Amino acid sequence: MNNDKQIQTFNTEQFVDRFMEPDLKMQEIIRQDYGRFFIVRVEEMLRLSKLPIPPTRATTHTLIFLTSGIATMKIGFHQVEIYADECLVVPAGQVFCYEKYEVNTGFICNFDDNFLVGKIGNKDLLKDFDFLNIWANPIIKPTKVIAKYLAHTFQRILDEYAINGIKNQNIITSNFIAALCDLGYSYEPNSNTTSKTSILLANKFKELLHKQIKTHHLVSDYAALLNVSPNHLNKVIKDVTLKSPSRWIDEAIVTEAKVLLLQTNNAISEVAAEIGIFDQSYFSRLFKKHESISPLAFRKMIEKS
Repeated sequence: MNNDKQIQTFNTEQFVDRFMEPDLKMQEIIRQDYGRFFIVRVEEMLRLSKLPIPPTRATTHTLIFLTSGIATMKIGFHQVEIYADECLVVPAGQVFCYEKYEVNTGFICNFDDNFLVGKIGNKDLLKDFDFLNIWANPIIKPTKVIAKYLAHTFQRILDEYAINGIKNQNIITSNFIAALCDLGYSYEPNSNTTSKTSILLANKFKELLHKQIKTHHLVSDYAALLNVSPNHLNKVIKDVTLKSPSRWIDEAIVTEAKVLLLQTNNAISEVAAEIGIFDQSYFSRLFKKHESISPLAFRKMIEKS
């Protein structure tokens, strides 16, 4: 069975169609070519959303910058919150969900990698923005001065987008790259060590975990792929993230399972098999250990919501 066909990764058009209300206001605030880029007010986007948004993933990157209030989201296996003058990043391919309406204001930008490629930007530019990687710290906390610049830049982009869409792409791209550079300057890895070597190994582990979780479930599997010993990998991951690699692996399995439980009608045994677990009882125990409910109860809860 082809696992890649089982978990759907939504492009922007698919996401809007499934999770946004069919409202004329949506057509006003999101212009043509919104699959490549769009920017809207957070409060307007939330008002048109069909909440809760269950665990899913997208082919595009999303940035949320708040000017007031609070925003809460689950990214991967972690609940995160941002406040005024902070930015939340959901990289392309990352599993995310959010459940409730919150009182906040700010900007939400959605874009694909190719949008930055053109007269001003290029693919190499993306390498400068660590926060767009699947393993990155999703929260960026700029200084008050930089946050002021960001609010001004996002407003400038929104003003242009609201009138012309991405017709004048050079104006939007130049300002957006400036905002990304400010965010890059403000970004700090989510790490409990200053060792660059350890942080690099931890990032490679998390990236491999994202790619290999359906077939590799042992710490020794990842140690072999990274050319280190299991003991060394265990020590480094604990030092950097305060969690063991086995905990990371279990959480990644459960996260993939939640997406499958939402997006397919497969039996629980088939969901387990799709992520490489052929003992349904073990899978159910693992899922309940981390979610406090069984896989079947989780699916019914999502269906009711």
